[in-house]
Order: sequence, then structure tokens, then C-alpha cells
Amino acid sequence: MAENPRCVNNEGTFAVQLPETIVVKHGLLRSTAIFGSMTFLSRIAGYVRDSLQAGLFGTGAAVSAFVVAYRIPNYLRRIFAEGSFSSAFVPVLSELREKGDESQIQDFLDHVAGALLAVVLIVTALGIALSPYIAQLFLAMAEKDSELVEMTAAMLRITFPYLTFISMTALAGSVMNSLKHFGLPAFIPVLHNAAIIFAMLALAQYFEVPAFALAWGVTLAGVLQFCVMWPALKRFGVRPKFKLDFKHEGVRRVFKLMLPTIFSSSVAQLNLLVGTVFASALVANAQSWLYFSDRLTELPLGLFGVAIGTVILPHLSRQHAADNRAGYNRALDWGMKTVCLIGIPAAVGLVVLAEPLCASLFQRGKFTAEDTRMVAMAVSAMSIGIPAFMLSKVLLPAFYSRQDTKTPMKVAVWTVFLNVALIAAFVSILRWLHSPYAHAGIALATAFAGIFNAAALAWCLRRENVFHPESGWTSWLLRIGLACALMATVVLLIRWHVGDWRVLGSLMRFVWLAVAIAAGGGAYFASHWLFGLRLRHLREV
Repeated sequence: MAENPRCVNNEGTFAVQLPETIVVKHGLLRSTAIFGSMTFLSRIAGYVRDSLQAGLFGTGAAVSAFVVAYRIPNYLRRIFAEGSFSSAFVPVLSELREKGDESQIQDFLDHVAGALLAVVLIVTALGIALSPYIAQLFLAMAEKDSELVEMTAAMLRITFPYLTFISMTALAGSVMNSLKHFGLPAFIPVLHNAAIIFAMLALAQYFEVPAFALAWGVTLAGVLQFCVMWPALKRFGVRPKFKLDFKHEGVRRVFKLMLPTIFSSSVAQLNLLVGTVFASALVANAQSWLYFSDRLTELPLGLFGVAIGTVILPHLSRQHAADNRAGYNRALDWGMKTVCLIGIPAAVGLVVLAEPLCASLFQRGKFTAEDTRMVAMAVSAMSIGIPAFMLSKVLLPAFYSRQDTKTPMKVAVWTVFLNVALIAAFVSILRWLHSPYAHAGIALATAFAGIFNAAALAWCLRRENVFHPESGWTSWLLRIGLACALMATVVLLIRWHVGDWRVLGSLMRFVWLAVAIAAGGGAYFASHWLFGLRLRHLREV
């Protein structure tokens, strides 16, 4: 078998066929493991970054301004980068690969690259020019003369260029994923975290408000990732030339598919933006508390939900193009069962370990014990929705692979409406009760909205006769429930033995956290082993 799956023809253009042995060897489980392991390295780097940020800058107004200034271009990244764009681009590319016309694929890539670059440059320029108004919009409930709005606008002008670089990086990653090369695209976020860590340690001292170094670190991260990913495309014989023609058939197809996915593929980010607006009515620290809670709940989503969704999209697209309905259904059923196996215990584990995690990872320097308590409350509330968030990452490719983007868009619109209503209700009630945990109401509403989104997507697939659950679901969920109960019992006994995690020294926090995670995880997987589950049962059918 050829060791290097380079796709180059005699003229150096993009070739469409991979050796069949390579296609067969890279099963869904193996590809997911590669993507997940690379993402794990990124998450480790991310928690080093977050820990430094918490200790150096705390949770004050400057950090909250950065959170908003980062969240807005980061949401747009989900549209023009790995979210909406990838969901529209990969199925079209897979369809062209099935046809086997190399020149047509090269022409498609050239025009998509040119159109994407033109659009993100315009959006970036508008974002910089309109930054004061954007800041006022997303901080609409903050005090009009608040320094938070002014700092957010200034940081937005710094962070918006990140959008251009990360969008082109994502284009390169989507091409690599379509070729079943998942390692480098999954590893590249490590550079993102490294750039921000560098900015915090090397640049913060030169700013009157040190937190501005975080904003510069984001843009530096975009530049660094682009400089690594774009040249790497040449290893696969892919050399996109920037040709601008919005009337090109391939470009029109991609953008037509993208428009409905703007809501559906980024509904979780949309809900976070909605939460950002409502959080502006609370204390300035609320934005930071929600940011750190989001970072913790993103761990299982990024490691497994995004990994499975990314890997399964090109697979489902090929099954649909080949009209293999049985293979399509098996792959989707595999993805959903795997998500439940990982997502449900991840949610339970984060709920029972919320405060120990926050104390161990963040509580030092300017990040106080009170901050730990507030972030832990939000983590516990948001964690309820983790299995649903992960399921959505698997269910959405089932629509996109069939180039159906309208159905998930409709579901997403209703999800956002529900989220707004729930946030307004929860925050109003908690403020009326003078509760200090009003920010946790935002997290809880987002979790409930996520559950609705996943349930609605699954119902639509059943209604459209696209997905039929295979046998064994009842026993599968029952075993997961029993294993989670044992895991939670073990972890709670350890927490009872340790007592208040916040008063421990840094070293002892990590030691006991490692003990709790190892014991809880060991109990969970031991239960499944006793139930008869083996690794071979998770392999691709």
C-alpha cells in the first residue's frame, strides 16, 4: 500500500482518487481517535492558556471586554470557517470527487478560495469600522457610560482581522478533511493557544491595560495558523488560486448551502451571543464567569462531539452520493451511540466535579475563591446540555451530507427563540429573588435550548424517513445510566472525603482532582467492561 496519499497528477493539479486500501483502512473510529487526540493536545494548551489568563488578569471589566471582543469574530469564524462553510463545502467537494473530473475540482477550489477571501475581507473591514456600534449592540444592557463598552470596541478593532486568517485556514482544513487527513487540522488550534500564551507573557507588560495583550494574541494566532496550514496544502497537490467570480456554479452552490447553515451549524454560538447581551445587565464579572464555564464545557464537545461530526460528514456525503442508505444509517447510528457513550458521563462528571475543576484549573493570582464558586455554578448548569450539544454535531451532518440546509435552519431559528425566552425568564426571576447566580440562569437556558435543538433534529430525521435507530438502544442507554450512577457515587465519596476544594493548596487540588477523575473514569469503564462492551464493538461496521 502506498504510504503517502498524495493526490497529484502529472500536471501537479488536484487529483481526486485515493487508493482504495487507504479509504478502507481509515475507519470512522480510527479517524475520530486521530482527530480527538490532536484536539486533546489543543485543549491541554487551551487550559494552560486559561489558567494563565485567570491568574494574571482575573475576571474584571477588562477581561469581560476581551471575552465579548473575542466572542464576536469567533462566532463569525463558525460561519466562514469550520461551521457553515465546511458544512456546505465538503458535500459539494465530495460530489465532485465522485464524478472524478480533476480539472473541475481544481477550478472549483480556485473560485471558492477567491470568493471566500473577498467576503471575509469585506466583513473584517466592516467589523473594524463599526466596532463601537457592535460593542454597544452586544452590551446593550450595560450602563451607557460604562468603560466596558469602550474597551470592547477598542479590542474588537484588534481581534477582527483574526476572522480573515482563520477562514482561509479553515478552507485548507476542509480540503484536508475531505482527503481523510484529520491530524494537522485538529492539531493547528495548539498554535492558537500558544500565540495567546506568548502574548500574555511577552506583550502584556507593554499595555496600560494588560488584558489588551489577549486581543493581540488572538490576531497573532490567526496569522500563525494560516502560515502553517496554507503551505501544507501543497503536500496534497492542492494549489488553490484566488479567482473571483461569484457567478461560478460551484461558488453559488456553496454559498446557497451556506446561508441556511449560518443559524443551524452555529446555534450554540448564537445562544452564547444571546447570553452575552443579557449578561451585560449583570455585574461586569458575569461575562468572564460565563467565558470560563464555557471553556470547561467545551472540552468534551471539542474532543468528541466536533471530532465525530467532522469525521462523519465526508463519510455520510460519500454514502449519500453512492445511494448506500444502509451504510448511511449505520454510520449515523454509530455516531449517535458513540456520542451517548461519551457525552452522558461527561455531563455527569462535570456536574459533580465542577467546583474542584474550577479551583484546580483557575483559582490562583487574581482569580478568587468567589470566582471559582460562580464559575462552578455556571458549569453545573451548562453541563446538563452537553450530550445534546454533542448529538447536534452528529445530527447536523446527516442533513448537510444530503445538501439539506433548510430543515436545520428552521430548527435553529426556533431554538434561538426558545433560548431568548428562557434566558429572559430565568434571569428576571433570579434577579427578582436577588440571587447572586443570575449568570447561571443564562447557562441553564442555553443547556435547555441545546436539548430542544438535538431532539428536534432527531425528530426531523425520523419524520423524513432518513434515520431508523438500529437495535440495542434501550440496553445501551440503560448500561450508560448504571455506569454513570456508579461513577458519580465514587466521585462524590471522594469529594466528601476531601471537603472544600477551594481551601486546598494548588498541588493538592491537582492530586485529588486526578484521583477523582481516575477513580470515576475507572468505575465507568469497568462497568461497561463487566456489561460486555469491548473496543471492537465501537469499530466502524
